[in-house]
Amino acid sequence: MTPFLAEFIGTMFLILLGNSVVANVSLARSKGQNGGWVVIALGWAVAVFVGVYSSASVSGAHLNPAITIGLASIGKLAWSSVPSYILAQFLGAMTGAGLMWLAYKKHFDATDDVDAKLGVFCNSPAIADVFYNLLTEAIGTFVLMLGVLFIAAPQNSLGALDALPVALLVLGIGLSLGGPTGYAINPARDLGPRIMHFLLPVSKKGNSHWEYSWIPVAGPIIGALAAAQIFSMING
Repeated sequence: MTPFLAEFIGTMFLILLGNSVVANVSLARSKGQNGGWVVIALGWAVAVFVGVYSSASVSGAHLNPAITIGLASIGKLAWSSVPSYILAQFLGAMTGAGLMWLAYKKHFDATDDVDAKLGVFCNSPAIADVFYNLLTEAIGTFVLMLGVLFIAAPQNSLGALDALPVALLVLGIGLSLGGPTGYAINPARDLGPRIMHFLLPVSKKGNSHWEYSWIPVAGPIIGALAAAQIFSMING
């Protein structure tokens, strides 16, 4: 398996399982309807575990353009590899979102709330404020990037089982920092499914809120770059 295929498969698992837990909680007549935020956070943590475990040995399981860019900025990935990693991540995210929609098609049809439908695919702020929404995404991804770098450090590494502490890290971010924006912390996780929301024939779906779409892209990249530079300074 090539790194491109590993990133594609890992990101597909991440989005298929992660977006599906939101669908399960949010959409009408689902058996998990109204399961709550803790169910969503746990579901995303499992999605991260499966995505990372399935791809870590081949590509390093970035599954996130912000992580890829952050690692390249401190020499842990060649810049020449960045475009193929990011392309694989976006294609995997879009594929995962498409499979989720197929699995929950009848529940999308049964749901009248257009915001709930959009929220299954991508993020929106609880309180709209460009600066603070951007800052929240940057802080969340800063924690993710710095945590991943410490987890993956040679003295701390568990090999393939690093998927477990990364999943727990994302669980903690979701439970602690997820309230303001829904913790995209990953440009592909938000923009890939948002594109699919726009493209797919989702019944009564409303608009895709493109005016917000740049925040879950820019915020995570800013946070990841800051964390990578601090980690590099700490470790000389």
